Amino acid sequence: MKKLGFGTMRLPLFNPDDPKTIDLDQFKAMIDLFLDRGFIYFDTAYPYHGECSESTVREALVKRVPRENFLLADKMPIIRVRSAADYPKFFQEQLDRCGVDYFDYYLLHNMGRDRYAACEQFGGFSFIENLKKAGKVRKIGFSFHDDAETLDRILKEHPEVDFVQLQINYLDWNSAVAQSGKCYETAVRHGKKVMVMEPVKGGTLARLPEEAMEVFNAFYQKEESIPSPSSLAIRYAASLSEVETVLSGMSSMDQVNDNTSFMKDFHPLSSEEMRLVEEITAILNRTLKVPCTGCRYCMEECPISVNIPDYFGLLNLFAVTGNKTNMYYQRYSMNHAKASECLKCGRCEGICPQHIEIRRYLEEFAALYE
Repeated sequence: MKKLGFGTMRLPLFNPDDPKTIDLDQFKAMIDLFLDRGFIYFDTAYPYHGECSESTVREALVKRVPRENFLLADKMPIIRVRSAADYPKFFQEQLDRCGVDYFDYYLLHNMGRDRYAACEQFGGFSFIENLKKAGKVRKIGFSFHDDAETLDRILKEHPEVDFVQLQINYLDWNSAVAQSGKCYETAVRHGKKVMVMEPVKGGTLARLPEEAMEVFNAFYQKEESIPSPSSLAIRYAASLSEVETVLSGMSSMDQVNDNTSFMKDFHPLSSEEMRLVEEITAILNRTLKVPCTGCRYCMEECPISVNIPDYFGLLNLFAVTGNKTNMYYQRYSMNHAKASECLKCGRCEGICPQHIEIRRYLEEFAALYE
């Protein structure tokens, strides 16, 4: 399997404010190009795109491509499980939504210390292990957002999993919060293969600030064509020896074309490129304010629909460029509560994989924009 997977979390939309308005024809064309270039791994999940990702994968991929020609990963929405009886109910619903008889890879979704306790209470790991024994899934694992100590505990107590899915990118490698490097090393120590999510950190590493872009362009100026910043980020993650595939949440044909062009005949980063990564990381660490990846889990919990990820994107943009973009704030706040209307209930912080102090940053954002 080539080391690039298609994440169906950020598909092309007709209406950027409505995640359910997926451009099916464009998605089909993106899939065709992806497959034509020899890539076969697709990743979906129950909540993606307002619960429309799985059914869209059925229409765009499963109905059009022989099942043996692609690999499909899906995830149990453990946050919604309230009893052991919920596991088979959700799993069957996912099979039906995707239109398949089995999944090649199946994960317990967004594992952390809180959800691990609930998973143990309701038998989540034994459920997916039995799915594997029954031939309903081929490989089992979990996606993870927490510290390396928690990951070590889970892998010690559940050596039956085949792989883990980790947030790995060069900006988070030494992060005290995300702990990409420590988590990767923990997984390797337990003999597990690694699937990578957020290699471009929600687009942050695709749109580098001016100072970093100058360094990037100067490094590649002797090349026939200067690559994209995304290529450096994805190749960084793919260069790790125990990484099986790197997921990219591609939103356009241009992104599919770019990512498959440099991953088709993948070459790990050179020692010189690793030094470039270190230089860019140092620049970014001086500019970014909020370590938000845009996963939007906070939006599932917010009772008044404050558009937290997009507001934080604007806050980071201001931190990097010094420019306020009021037009975007007007658009992002359409059909959403303003930052100043936050109820400060803290439910968003309880679900945030990055453990961001959301309420504090919303206050800062409101002071800046309102």
